[in-house]
Amino acid sequence: MATTFADQLRSLPDEALGALIQLRPDLVVPVPADISALAVRAQSRNSVARCLDGLDEFTLAILDAARLSRAADTALTSVDAILELAAGVPEDDVRLAVDRLRVRFLLHGPPEGLQVVGAVDEVTSPYPAGLGRPADFLDPRAAVLCADRARLRRTVLAAPPGARAVLDRLAAGPPIGALTRESVAEPVRWLVEQHVLVPVSETGRTPHPDGDLVELPREVGMLLRRDTGPLGMLRPLPPIPDGPARDPKAADSAGAGQTMEAVRATEALLESLAAEPAAVLRTGGLGVRDLKRLAKAAGIEEAGAALLVETAYAAGLLGESESGQSPSQDVFLPTVAYDLWRATGIAHRWATLARAWLAMTRQPGLVGRRDERDRPINALAPDAERAGAPLARREVLTALADLTAGSAPPVDDLLTLLAWQAPRRARGRENVHRDALTGAALLGVTGLGALTSYARLLATAPEADGSDPLGVHPEDAHADAVRALDRLLPAPVDHILVQADLSVVVPGPPEPELAGELDVLAEPESAGGASVFRVTPASIRRALDVGYQAADLHELFRRRSRTAVPQTLTYLIDDAARRHGGLRSGSAGSYLRSDDEALLAEVVADKRLSTLDMRRIAPTVLVSPRPVARLLGALREAGYAPVAEDAGGTTVLTRPKARRAPTRTPRIAEPSGPVLTGPRLAGVVEQLRRGDLATRAARRAPVTVRAAQGQAVPGLTAVQQHTQAMAVLQQAVRDKVRVWVGYVDSHGATLSRLVRPVSLSAGYLRAEDERGESLHTFALHRITAAVTED
Repeated sequence: MATTFADQLRSLPDEALGALIQLRPDLVVPVPADISALAVRAQSRNSVARCLDGLDEFTLAILDAARLSRAADTALTSVDAILELAAGVPEDDVRLAVDRLRVRFLLHGPPEGLQVVGAVDEVTSPYPAGLGRPADFLDPRAAVLCADRARLRRTVLAAPPGARAVLDRLAAGPPIGALTRESVAEPVRWLVEQHVLVPVSETGRTPHPDGDLVELPREVGMLLRRDTGPLGMLRPLPPIPDGPARDPKAADSAGAGQTMEAVRATEALLESLAAEPAAVLRTGGLGVRDLKRLAKAAGIEEAGAALLVETAYAAGLLGESESGQSPSQDVFLPTVAYDLWRATGIAHRWATLARAWLAMTRQPGLVGRRDERDRPINALAPDAERAGAPLARREVLTALADLTAGSAPPVDDLLTLLAWQAPRRARGRENVHRDALTGAALLGVTGLGALTSYARLLATAPEADGSDPLGVHPEDAHADAVRALDRLLPAPVDHILVQADLSVVVPGPPEPELAGELDVLAEPESAGGASVFRVTPASIRRALDVGYQAADLHELFRRRSRTAVPQTLTYLIDDAARRHGGLRSGSAGSYLRSDDEALLAEVVADKRLSTLDMRRIAPTVLVSPRPVARLLGALREAGYAPVAEDAGGTTVLTRPKARRAPTRTPRIAEPSGPVLTGPRLAGVVEQLRRGDLATRAARRAPVTVRAAQGQAVPGLTAVQQHTQAMAVLQQAVRDKVRVWVGYVDSHGATLSRLVRPVSLSAGYLRAEDERGESLHTFALHRITAAVTED
């Protein structure tokens, strides 16, 4: 009963109660008022289901053994009964599994009288271990057959081949099969006539010859499992994947190279968006054409571009901003945080991407697929949102981290291991796990199929030592991963190699200062371990436009180049500098002046500039009604090299203005629950003990009911207790105990009543009032609180 369960929790020492809270942290979110409220929450459907989701295959099988071995009259089992069903498995493994269930209070009571928490039957399959219900529950004739073991064995051995195949299939579980007219005709009809199979309806217990379903009785299923045991094949140990072993150093080197490629591709994607922003679709997300353009600009496949775009958005490097041409149309642009991100080292940049990928609640692998309405799923669209994606990535990386360093298991073997570790959670999530492995390989989290050493540090959460009561760790938890990766990456270089064909080779990742100089001085041609740039007349003119002088460029190449500067580059710089600034423009609309009258005559006669409507107002001055920016652009397109000047004749230096989206704080969704250790855990346990003492000392209606009625009570709110009311009532119906119910009547008055719940369905609670010997019906939406009589 609930009272007995609560008393068991009260009798626990503080260390054991703290261990329960650590294993099931949802029990204290929010912190219950007392031990009784904690007991109710521990037996609720949601909490039990969440706890079962984290159990492995063998522990769940032992829980099924506990359900199967319960006595019909007392509903109790024992450790010895569980060991009998799990014969063939080492006894120590079974006892360890039982202890795992008991410490989580899915089983409670003494070893000789264990009780399964009631909600377990409600949130798990009605057929424990894939076995059907007892024959005496299904059909009296089947019960008579199963009672005679020898007759049952002879009947099964006499089954025709088709009927035996049906039996073997149902014996493997689940024990339910659908009836069709064709199937009733031959093998199934024979089994039904022999009472080996029992026709049942959807509701479970209306046997008739042409029922909707057939069920294999439990006794028959256990007979057919005589070789494997009543519980089927049991695997007390996880199936270790048998894959090739990589050299950890080789895996780290391959992963480090991939991290450089991932950072480079992300930067190329964002630079392409900065140069040509992509419009946000009406339904949200990035268009297919824009994604193809970005993938081509970065030199990667569309699937990889989708992953990096999603990761950059999750990291806050990419955002949405209004378009300059149409204020109603939003576009995707790099954010201000992108400029700060570019100024850091490669290891820090990769860590930002990897942490965002681990925590983002999106599944990039869905991009390009079709949704349930047969519409394509676009990158950054709402359809790719998946709340379970962060936990799936953590599960994959944790499974890889638990293997020997350098292990590169096949994908199918790793999925088998994940299915053993958490079968309830892994069911139907194979695609999510495959996408997680693909993303890990693309981002350099894995190398040659094995988890890298620096990613192992990133994926392993630091253990709290309890030294900080607030749980705040001043040191970055991922700093070790950054340092480990930094040691594997080639050192940033501060020099270049200038070739005779004006190509510039950077033998390694450039320092931020050198990278900024190369962005202005040269055009990128290829990227990799050694990137290649090319100096062109346009790039030299761009450098002069932003303020470099010819002497500055000569000095820069002389200082940065480890090879002799070719004479062609010197001539190119001098020629561009000589022509640069030969024309001066200003506002008239705009004007153009030059000491070279022949040059101005050439400009006036140039038919390509006829749209500027220029006219000569002095031998050395031309004016135009067009704006200065348009005048400069047209002159440069025609091959001239003008510069702008202000009203005093001083040269105006211009640098292209980078458009940026507003800074956006990335949303981080940690898959794990609250971490309670040290003083924080001790404080929760102390609060529960104090609340329990206060509640048990009260001589009136429970404090939770009084709080729900609006009475002033310390440390409680009506809203918090109302969320527990349904769980309390469900448990009370199962245990047939009395509860205090707080409710609001039809006149708006708040009342409380001590009743014994009978049923909970169709939006109403039906309960007996033993004092008035009457039956009351309460509308569930009017119930404000419910607490068991303690």
